[in-house]
Amino acid sequence: MNPRRARGDGGIFQPRYTDRKTRETKVSAVYWIQYRQNGRVVRESSGSTKYTDAVKLLKKRHGAIAAGLPAGPDVEKTTFADLAAMLRADYAANGKRSADRAERSLAHLAEAFGQDRAIMLTSDRITAYAAARQAAGAKPATVNRELSALKRMLRLAQRAGKVGVLPYIGMLEERNTRRGFFEAEQWAAVKANLPGPLVPVFETAYITGWRVKSEILTRQRHHLDLKAGWLRLEPGETKNGDGRMFPLTPGLRSVLEAQLAATRELEQATGAIIPWLFHRDGRPIKSFRRAWQTACGKAGLSARIPHDFRRTAVRNLERAGVPRSAAMKMVGHKTQSIYSRYAIAEEGMLREAAVKLAALHDGECATPTPRVVVPLRGFGGS
Repeated sequence: MNPRRARGDGGIFQPRYTDRKTRETKVSAVYWIQYRQNGRVVRESSGSTKYTDAVKLLKKRHGAIAAGLPAGPDVEKTTFADLAAMLRADYAANGKRSADRAERSLAHLAEAFGQDRAIMLTSDRITAYAAARQAAGAKPATVNRELSALKRMLRLAQRAGKVGVLPYIGMLEERNTRRGFFEAEQWAAVKANLPGPLVPVFETAYITGWRVKSEILTRQRHHLDLKAGWLRLEPGETKNGDGRMFPLTPGLRSVLEAQLAATRELEQATGAIIPWLFHRDGRPIKSFRRAWQTACGKAGLSARIPHDFRRTAVRNLERAGVPRSAAMKMVGHKTQSIYSRYAIAEEGMLREAAVKLAALHDGECATPTPRVVVPLRGFGGS
């Protein structure tokens, strides 16, 4: 094998081989290319019997290498399934809590790209995917989560040397900021239709504003300190990585003490040890979607989601006059901008503000009481 030199660093050749039947040495009709990447020699078939095709492929490889991008047959063989496997491995290795959200995104992406190789994921196809998802009724925020997953998949693959130039993926403008929250009577209506094991879960969410799936259902009994008066999230358990403590208000203490008492009764009856603070017959609560939707539907609040408790807690803290710095710590918002998104002024609060403003103006417009000047003795008085 003596590679013919092509322009640049590399070569083109037709490999020799021994015929298994005749034992003769023959020359392959297919041209191969040879180049250096990351200090090692790479040999790759051009898949063509034309020398010019091999020259084009070698130039393509040199261009990618010069740009600092992965090059070679692995890049062109990488499939969407390979990308999805990398994303799942990344979520598992980093213990990310949104794996279920990622799986939903992957399911939709696979419907469009599941049979494709990574090099076929071009910007125009991705834009067409976003448009098709919206036409099918998906909200911009939902499509953006899917596009974010695709971005992450491609970046991981590029880091592993499995893809070359990444396509541009534009995100959609989101104008569907949710404004839902619960008044006390609305929450009472939903609670009346919830299964027993879920009532203390959402009672806790209503008071604390903590995330139901990742921050409440993950609590074990050792996270509750009745004596000191705290419910805790350890560092690393929250979305922003910080630990968190919520003081046991009388209402929250009552809910959690009743939950502990019910758990002890179940332990005595079954002989089992239950570490979870919230559970369903001693087992962790993994899913509640259907029960939640049913309860909200019966209460006439079908559009409500558990995350609305987060907005509700923030609004209640604002109403109570809790200092914003303390409220942010309790609910778990790291920045003022994020907290402000949840501190929604609803109709009732605006009316209350109008009444206070009117009272101020009424006071300013009232006829002032005439002043009576009383002379001081020694200063012109008798």
